[in-house]
Amino acid sequence: MFYRPEDGHGLPHNPFNAIVSPRPIAWVSTRGPDGSENLAPYSFFNAVAYVPPQVMFASTSAKEDRPWSKDSMFNIRETGQFCVNIVEYAARDAMNATSGPWPKEDDEFARAGIERAECQTIACSRVANAPASLECRLVKIVDLEGDHNFMAIGEVTGVHMRDDCIREGRFDVTAFQPLARLGYRDYSRVTELFSLTRPGQ
Repeated sequence: MFYRPEDGHGLPHNPFNAIVSPRPIAWVSTRGPDGSENLAPYSFFNAVAYVPPQVMFASTSAKEDRPWSKDSMFNIRETGQFCVNIVEYAARDAMNATSGPWPKEDDEFARAGIERAECQTIACSRVANAPASLECRLVKIVDLEGDHNFMAIGEVTGVHMRDDCIREGRFDVTAFQPLARLGYRDYSRVTELFSLTRPGQ
């Protein structure tokens, strides 16, 4: 099968998200200029550089009560900071509860019963029990092709790791089984690892 996206795929559901998978999930927490807090998951997310460490996530739709994007991107543009919380399998239902199109006045921490903690390098809350949280200073917001498509790139200025996830000097993802987004309504989790050695190493 071959299709050009502009012509459509002819399938019952768009296969694009299923092809580009699994994808890690950025559970992005932000604080607005008015002090309100927001927490929402984004699966267009990844690390993009080591030195300085940088991550990106993209928002691909808008809300009726925001002029051009979602609450997260609006807050980030206004304040220049955000926190990426890593989602563990045990938090799947809480993460899903924060994904709704809630009014901008809603506090998803409270709605989903999630304990919060204050970040140290930015003025923002983080998910207190997350396996890891990355405090980020905004580098830039990139306008992508298409309506309401924006990518935020952030420099990581602080890293939180939960103690039980550090084993023998390594951050062990099997300790918490990170959640990954697949296509459609499907998710997966990491339960086992294998290693490969690059040629020349």
